[in-house]
Amino acid sequence: MSSQQPHPAPTPEVGLDFAREWYEFVDPADPEHLVSADLTWLLSRWTCVFGTPACQGIIADRPDDGCCTHGAYLTDDDDRKRLAAGAAMLSPDDWQFYAEGSGDDPLGPNGYLEENEDLDGELALKTRLHDGACIFLNRPGFPAGQGCALHSMALRTGVEPLTVKPDVCWQLPMRREQDWVTRPDGTEILKTTLTEFDRRGWGEGGHDLDWYCSGSPDAHTGATQVFESYRPELIELIGEPAYEVLAAACRRRDQLGLVAVHPATAAATSRSDQDLKYKRM
Repeated sequence: MSSQQPHPAPTPEVGLDFAREWYEFVDPADPEHLVSADLTWLLSRWTCVFGTPACQGIIADRPDDGCCTHGAYLTDDDDRKRLAAGAAMLSPDDWQFYAEGSGDDPLGPNGYLEENEDLDGELALKTRLHDGACIFLNRPGFPAGQGCALHSMALRTGVEPLTVKPDVCWQLPMRREQDWVTRPDGTEILKTTLTEFDRRGWGEGGHDLDWYCSGSPDAHTGATQVFESYRPELIELIGEPAYEVLAAACRRRDQLGLVAVHPATAAATSRSDQDLKYKRM
């Protein structure tokens, strides 16, 4: 596949192990829900750079796919229903492979789903691959533009992309983990952890990806920080009352100064400062 734009050599990704700052608080809407938030990630300048030369794609010879090469595994029945509703909203003008994926049976020969082994080696539903990548991925040159047909349609119609896309697609690279924790007095509380979905999140295969954006300084160039740019997604993950507490804590930490800055954001900021310095000389 040829790329519309030349992709420069990527800046080396930062290591996977570095200091992080955490903030824990009780959900004001639920006293039995504890949220543990990775401020290093939430205050980073990561942003999606898909469709720009900065995005290298997870497979070296398919940079225009971004992270869509392998398709998306569905998490549960609700995820499948959400995707079905989103797919039903697509037209041939939105979706390059409408004819190939809009059949009556999503799992049929002209459907958008297939069964495959997931990371745990169990059969699961995922979006079907077509021409080497997710069937919902519009390729360069498509009149409506390249990228996820579901995402583009959502932006065009004014709905949140997270309401029509698979869970994994709208959450990445945010990672939410939920566990019931038993306290020393025997009481239980649901603990939600919000952090970066880095290469390790994909298991052993994550180390084989040719490029991954969350650790790349090339993707830490956002105009806003993650807690702001991912506001709709975070509200969906923890609820609006908890999000407002989290956002207030992030703003306060910004004022005080973050001790453990994400190294990819630090590298991108340093590079930007150097570029500005040279321009002034």
